Amino acid sequence: MSNNTQSVRPLNPPAVSPRVLWTAVVAVTMLLLLAYLVAFDQGAVSQSGMYLHELMHDGRHLLGVPCH
Repeated sequence: MSNNTQSVRPLNPPAVSPRVLWTAVVAVTMLLLLAYLVAFDQGAVSQSGMYLHELMHDGRHLLGVPCH
């Protein structure tokens, strides 16, 4: 048996810049908002009449999300 006395350094994860982190946070937030509007909104946030509601309704049908 040999004595291996080499030191093992821990792996350090790569540093993420704050700009990249905030860009990712904003992108995920926007995608979640879009998913809510398309999949779950039933006209509650529609302030422009039925146009936005009908657009999202058609989007639900296109994506296969059950809506009625």
